[in-house]
Amino acid sequence: MAVSEGANYAPAAMPKTVVDPGEFVFAAMHLDHGHIGGMTQGLLGAGATLKWVYDPQPERIAAFKERFPEVQVASSEEEVLADPEVHLVAAAAVPSERAPLGIRVMEAGKDYFTDKTPLITLEQLAEAKAAVERTGRKYMVYYSERIHVEAAMLATQLIEQGAIGKVIQVQGQGPHRMGDPSTRPDWFFERARYGGILTDIGSHNFEQMLTFTGSEDAEILSSAIGNFGNPEHPELDDFGDAHVALSSGATGYVRVDWFTPSGLRTWGDGRFFAIGTEGYIELRKYLDVTTDNGPDQVILVDGTGEHRLEAHGKVGYPFFGELVLDVLNRTENAMTQAHAFKAVELALTAQKQARELTGRQG
Repeated sequence: MAVSEGANYAPAAMPKTVVDPGEFVFAAMHLDHGHIGGMTQGLLGAGATLKWVYDPQPERIAAFKERFPEVQVASSEEEVLADPEVHLVAAAAVPSERAPLGIRVMEAGKDYFTDKTPLITLEQLAEAKAAVERTGRKYMVYYSERIHVEAAMLATQLIEQGAIGKVIQVQGQGPHRMGDPSTRPDWFFERARYGGILTDIGSHNFEQMLTFTGSEDAEILSSAIGNFGNPEHPELDDFGDAHVALSSGATGYVRVDWFTPSGLRTWGDGRFFAIGTEGYIELRKYLDVTTDNGPDQVILVDGTGEHRLEAHGKVGYPFFGELVLDVLNRTENAMTQAHAFKAVELALTAQKQARELTGRQG
């Protein structure tokens, strides 16, 4: 059978800037994770204006300013929060510090855009929810493995269009490369600061499960964690998985790990699978291993045949423009607050309930 290039499944129009220069001003602060670069670039691509950066470590500010030379360096967090021009603060703090920072941001009258995981305990989740209710501000999350991956954004469109019918099962695979542990910050290995593997990198996949199945809630049926290859860092989970029953009736499975081999040309062979009543989709997000096809491959099989859709450079990242307009208009088109919080609630619950596979105590 010939493989179609998927001409009948064209993506939506590429997103454009949604505001003029100076109409939407944002700041970046607490640059502990490299995701802050992607968060900033996404907002700039939507037309937002970057005004401030703040971090207590000058070397991180220098690296950020090299990439975004137009930014002004703030002397303190307070200087940023006191600026009436700033609509939104983007931050990638140490995971354990993301919720307290977000509450400070919202209480200063700004909306908050944080790296995933947005917080690391159910107690922090309750505090963040209360602050959202109290302040009326947004606590948005950079679930980048969907919102900043063109293959995943195309899959979002296709599933919404009914390309595979009703989704009945989803599987997310999120392998990551550890690299040299000595290059990692101390917090990366401390459970009380990074939250555990299902809380941290697993949170991406819980968000995708909810989105692709159209679910508002879910139950963790089982979960497990382990440390198989890093005994010198006993608090590190280097493997985790979970089995989920979603409110739509679908089931989900997630597997995350730190075992990407050095021979792979990128940091992880991220995949996602969605099975529907009328077809299925596979996402090969970052590479199509052993081929030169490039990233953002969408494999779609339906009643008309087999289709390979090239999403790279063709779909864009509509989330960021939608977020900018949500902040200005007080709408919820990019992502609802309930959805952002439910994804991390599932991750936290899976982590808390997880069976320990490798004999660690506590």
